[in-house]
Amino acid sequence: MRRILIIGAGKSTSSLIRFLNEKSSQEDIEITVADKDESQAKRITKGFENIKQLSLDIFNSEERENAIKSADIVVSMLPARFHINVAKDCVKFNKNMVTASYVSDEMEALDDEVKSNGLTFMNEIGVDPGIDHMSAMQVLDRIKNKGGKMLMFESFTGGLVAPESDDNLWHYKFTWNPRNVVVAGQGSAAKFIQENKYKYIPYQRLFRRTEFLRVPQYGMFEGIANRDSLKYREIYGLEGIPTLYRGTLRRVGFAKAWNIFVQLGLTDDTYIMDNTKDMSYREFINSFLPYSPTDSVELKLRHNLKIDQDDLLWEKLLELDLFNPKKKIGLEKATPAQALQKILEDKWTLEPEDKDMIVMYHKFGYELDGEKHQIDSTMVSIGENQTYTAMAKTVGLPVGMATLKILNGEISRKGVLRPIYPDVYNPILKDLEAYDIKFKEQEVEYLGYNIENVR
Repeated sequence: MRRILIIGAGKSTSSLIRFLNEKSSQEDIEITVADKDESQAKRITKGFENIKQLSLDIFNSEERENAIKSADIVVSMLPARFHINVAKDCVKFNKNMVTASYVSDEMEALDDEVKSNGLTFMNEIGVDPGIDHMSAMQVLDRIKNKGGKMLMFESFTGGLVAPESDDNLWHYKFTWNPRNVVVAGQGSAAKFIQENKYKYIPYQRLFRRTEFLRVPQYGMFEGIANRDSLKYREIYGLEGIPTLYRGTLRRVGFAKAWNIFVQLGLTDDTYIMDNTKDMSYREFINSFLPYSPTDSVELKLRHNLKIDQDDLLWEKLLELDLFNPKKKIGLEKATPAQALQKILEDKWTLEPEDKDMIVMYHKFGYELDGEKHQIDSTMVSIGENQTYTAMAKTVGLPVGMATLKILNGEISRKGVLRPIYPDVYNPILKDLEAYDIKFKEQEVEYLGYNIENVR
């Protein structure tokens, strides 16, 4: 019997565990889910008789090493910054490893050791990164194999609320780590290339520079630029491409409303506020507005940000209960971003039967035999409920599939890898179709540079 060790029992692990449990008898595997909070591991594995639970503190080297030594392959579902602790032990004890996270510099530095030990460390095999890599490379390689010259590649992914559970004016609920949503885009300007011109969008302007996209059957969305799109030129073999842009999808109108928080300073995570434990929501908002002995908090905010009382933006703010004098932040020594996160979690947490939605959209512009073409490729996945979300499904399934394929020798490449090779992405994309994760392609007119699409 082969042993799979999963370290981390967070939200995205539910579908991974269910998938591997379904395959356990057929594949002759034993699965152990390890977490510092053993009760969380028990909750997420409830009802699965073939899965063991283990209490594991990854900062306890003895516990960590003992768990890894007894496994045949290790899946790290920890926060990205902790993968390296696991990775070094996997090198030490000759264990293959799978993660859904971006390859860090520290992980990349292990490449020679991983190769010399004959190991496979598959990273970036979730949804974004992961399914985005595989689906993009499949089309890019197809175009290149026909002799096409790439002119444009744009890629967007969004974790959103499904239409049947969309019951707020923001058309949004948290499907992933709320903190990542609140602090998204900070730290550096978004960077991309358009028609061979380098473009930069600083954080304070990020949510006012969006692109609109229509997904068949699901309507309009807006794309917000990711931090650094240009790092994908080398990864995807697109060094000479004139236009390369990656972004995050939201429903139209989200970015304009979110920009209010940015302009007020509510997303700042660099300093701690005073007395946030007892601070009301209303006091929190007032902290960022000028003093006035007569004007209300509402009036000051509308005046400072030039929001009319009949504007939908104002209705969105009211819906969040931002001006409630009775609700408390309730957090000790919170940053503005942490306080805002607390407020938003009150309204944007998925209810038990709510469904979420993953939307992915690729644009491929290319030239072939003197003619310009464009392929638009879209994928929409709808979750089941609060536990088996589309986010968990699109992260967990490719992780689980890659784990089994490495275990069975079907993926035999060695080193610190991403799923950008045909022998990796073709079989996994094929397997994902059985779970209704599939892309629909459409040939459209290639427009290239046009004044309506200038960022």
